[in-house]
Amino acid sequence: MKEMTFTIQRFDPSKDEKPHQETYTVSVNEGARVLDALDEVRRRHDPSLMYRSCCRAGQCGSCAVRVNGSPALACMQEATDGMVVLPLELPVIRDLATDIAPVLERLATILPSDSPGGLSKEEVELIKPLRECIECLSCVSVCPALKVVDFAGPTAMRQEMRCALDPRDSKDRITEAIERGLFACTTCHRCVEVCPKKIKIPGKAIEKLRERANRAGLTLPRHQAVAELVERTGRSVERTEATFLEQVPEVIEPDGPVKMTIGFFVGCMFNGRVPQPALDAMEVMKRNGIRVIIPHEQVCCGSPLIRTGQTTILPDLKRKNIEAFTSRGIDIVMTMCAGCGATLKNDYETPFTVMDITEVMMKAGIEPPAKLPISATYHDPCHLLRGQGISDPPRHFLSMVVEKYIPMPTQCCGAGGGVRSGQPEEAAALGKLRGEAIAATGADIVVTICPFCEFHIQEQTNKPVKNLATLLLEGYRKKDLERSGD
Repeated sequence: MKEMTFTIQRFDPSKDEKPHQETYTVSVNEGARVLDALDEVRRRHDPSLMYRSCCRAGQCGSCAVRVNGSPALACMQEATDGMVVLPLELPVIRDLATDIAPVLERLATILPSDSPGGLSKEEVELIKPLRECIECLSCVSVCPALKVVDFAGPTAMRQEMRCALDPRDSKDRITEAIERGLFACTTCHRCVEVCPKKIKIPGKAIEKLRERANRAGLTLPRHQAVAELVERTGRSVERTEATFLEQVPEVIEPDGPVKMTIGFFVGCMFNGRVPQPALDAMEVMKRNGIRVIIPHEQVCCGSPLIRTGQTTILPDLKRKNIEAFTSRGIDIVMTMCAGCGATLKNDYETPFTVMDITEVMMKAGIEPPAKLPISATYHDPCHLLRGQGISDPPRHFLSMVVEKYIPMPTQCCGAGGGVRSGQPEEAAALGKLRGEAIAATGADIVVTICPFCEFHIQEQTNKPVKNLATLLLEGYRKKDLERSGD
């Protein structure tokens, strides 16, 4: 047995004006779960403590709570000394019990046809990943879209796709999904991150439903315009100045000995809309012994099309991009755009390794820059944090170049999943929340590694938003000035 002290949020709407926290000390066995600790509180301290539990085996989903800020099943999460247990971010009935009925009541059910048949083995396999949901609603509790728009939520979209895949169902699930907010999802993958069953709702449900909507001619007009632009120009954004590819040679040699050779996948935003951060990154590569090969025939990676369900020309884009790098014998392809990196890693089958710029710099090792006399906070791009699993490297380099790094909670800025183009009001509302979080840090600047995040967040904050590569280059220039004595 071991003694453990932890905190629980308590709230009884019949007598409390607002939630409060109470701390308890209990004795539990080694390896005890959160649910075991809650049972001890109710048994030894307060029998009125309310929470749900049923199967105690991670299969019913009823005991979902937040442990130290993140959703978890109380029966599966190990209890730790000092932990804080809160209800999911849903309407609270009392204490840790939330009102899940309104969400569950709206979940789609099969509407059988007049002569329903059985399921083939192939159909069962397609449906199976979506049937593993235990309806704990962890995904609903963290969905950023639900904070600002009327959206049925991720588990409802999962169920719509589950029904759409079932040949016994006779209802028009695509129109229904659109009416319930299909295009509100930013594909941030926060739902996957917290799902105890790791159901890939964005990829297995949202994007597949959007593909079906596209085949039915129901794609949003602004999304259609992006697809038409890609088909016509090979790029998803219009150029606003001389493009990156027009300003650089195919090979950029380093200033000193070659430590590493990489290919560079530029991405549409860095090529045509905001080329300066990419140009800055090339200077950082040169300084650190990294030869960069830049095939000029590369095109859009297809991410904006995949996220919005417009995949008809995707095979051609993939072929062109893979050939651009393989024809030059490139083994490592670097990306600076989080969306491009996640797409090349997760949606392509490449014969080369794809690495984010921070991974490249960690692998090669870089010269320390001078510290800039500023404080900075960091915005995690969803497609970098969850799409590529990269969190520490950007913070490592940011801490190298600024005097003070100020952490900020992660949250989708609203620019992804086609939301900025298709649902601009939602994107702006999420961007405003991000702007408020930035202001709360008190940092001088915001740093990120995604041109879409950078572009979008700058509209919602009065703080400068900079790419990490630009900041590192500023640190090197400061270092050179200090060395020269100027």
